[in-house]
Amino acid sequence: MSLFREIERLSSSPLGPSVYHEATVGAGLPVLSTLNDLVRTGDRIIKIEGIFSGTLSYLFNNFSAPGASQSFSACVAVAKANGYTEPDPRDDLNGMDVARKVTILGRVAGLSIGTDTLPVENIVPEPLRVVSTADEFMERLPEFDEHFSQLNAEALRAGSVLRYVGFVDGVGGQSSVKLARYPLDHPFASLKGSDNIIAFTTERFPNPLIIQGAGAGSAVTAFGIFSDLIKIAERYGSGLADPKY
Repeated sequence: MSLFREIERLSSSPLGPSVYHEATVGAGLPVLSTLNDLVRTGDRIIKIEGIFSGTLSYLFNNFSAPGASQSFSACVAVAKANGYTEPDPRDDLNGMDVARKVTILGRVAGLSIGTDTLPVENIVPEPLRVVSTADEFMERLPEFDEHFSQLNAEALRAGSVLRYVGFVDGVGGQSSVKLARYPLDHPFASLKGSDNIIAFTTERFPNPLIIQGAGAGSAVTAFGIFSDLIKIAERYGSGLADPKY
């Protein structure tokens, strides 16, 4: 945390080093640039809530929706076959990818949080966390379809769907990463494909400012990185930055 604050302090100076990392959250979506603008203009961040994993977005958009019929294990198998998951899907389902993104957002918002202190719901069934290979995990995952089906059925009976979300609490200190229910008329419930969606609730935006779109993929990630490179080129081309950086 101290290192992050030192980097932040140095980069805040017009003559300091350049630090841009837009693509670390939401790939090419303007998530961090929007948050930085909110913070720098003096807005108060109340909460940031979002679906930050394209993999988990795809899984629950297909598994938890009115009329959906695929089992959870089948959804994971399709996602893996299409290249949406990590080689071992447990690296998506354990929530740590989302936790890292929540940590980045929280720290940019001024909070002292980290993946070591953030409550993270690991949705990998406990007996499968210790199996030695991804193949064994995939082979045994259908054993737990009933567990996920029950969670989904309970949500649907309540007029809701399941979504895996990250939550930055700018007021109460209750940031978290978890599987949550959302009513069918909520923007998170109508998400399609593997899109990300992020909602900023602030003093200026009590009705959330929402960013939605593709949060993964080579083209959009390259866009996010290239946008940062252009900002760096503009900064150094202006003569404002110290050439030693």
